[in-house]
Amino acid sequence: MWQFEEPKYFYLLGVIPFLVVLFLINLYWKRKKQKQFGDLDLIKKLSPEKSIFKPVLKLVVLLLALAGIILALVNPKIGTKMETVKRQGVDIVFAVDISKSMLAEDIAPNRLEKSKQLVSQIINQLGSDRIGIVGYAGSAYPVLPITTDYSVAKMYLQSMNTDMVSSQGTALSEAIKLATSYFDDPQTSKLIVLISDGEDHGDGFEDAVEEAQKRRIKILTIGVGTEKGGPIPLRNHGKIEGYKKDSKGETVVTKLYPETLKNIAKSASGGYVYGGNTKEVVEFVKNGLDNLEKTDFESQQIADFQSQYQWFLGIALVLLLLDVFLLERKTAWVKKLNLFNEKE
Repeated sequence: MWQFEEPKYFYLLGVIPFLVVLFLINLYWKRKKQKQFGDLDLIKKLSPEKSIFKPVLKLVVLLLALAGIILALVNPKIGTKMETVKRQGVDIVFAVDISKSMLAEDIAPNRLEKSKQLVSQIINQLGSDRIGIVGYAGSAYPVLPITTDYSVAKMYLQSMNTDMVSSQGTALSEAIKLATSYFDDPQTSKLIVLISDGEDHGDGFEDAVEEAQKRRIKILTIGVGTEKGGPIPLRNHGKIEGYKKDSKGETVVTKLYPETLKNIAKSASGGYVYGGNTKEVVEFVKNGLDNLEKTDFESQQIADFQSQYQWFLGIALVLLLLDVFLLERKTAWVKKLNLFNEKE
């Protein structure tokens, strides 16, 4: 299995087509100047040893060397074996509200993006805990099952949007039920981190919370938004074209309802925190995890990754050395082959 230590350097590969374009422009400019200077056949006779093929070969060698250096910077690694790793941690499911009200911008950049930032920062502080992600609005949607792969979790997290669930509202009960079903090991300590503005929560979340309690699942809630509230922007290609209106034509103002979230947390032996300050939220969740008993579990993963940058760097150095010795005049033995059927 391959792993890239510094994938950001892949962007440097964009220099290669740019250099090819520069080479072609330079070739065109030279030919144009030669035509202005005199007859092309005469110029060719005046420089019989000049090769047409060699400049192209030198460019190819140089570009391959550059690609080798860039790949060395990326530092590809190969996982050489599978091994079973013993971990100690907690199973956590993040339930993220993706209803339309989460597009309100009363908290920057908007409630949904702030929720993603909070979850991402919490994940950054985790060690060997397993995590899963649920999205919900009028219904709940499984985004990512329980996993130890935090990079994949962040990728799925960033892809979440308000179009993932067609039915609108904030079905907290459905979110808690689906999150509860994620936990597949009865022995592990379990935690649901529920992020929402608490608006339009519907009925029946008490039953879902009771079921979570029976399974010894703790629930922490995070409120995102402001009690003053804000309108829900309607965008087209990123530009705001207006704001959501009700049946009477009035602009809808969506607000944070912390009491709902506080009640859920209290009923599930958890706690509530306002999501305005990222540092406070991360510390709050960290404290909640510290109060849970860590469970031993095993997982298989590719291990013993070994760096392969030296191969690419070595090939690049050889090619650069070769480029130094490649002259632009014709090679004698190639000339004898007359590959291009040139006339003497």
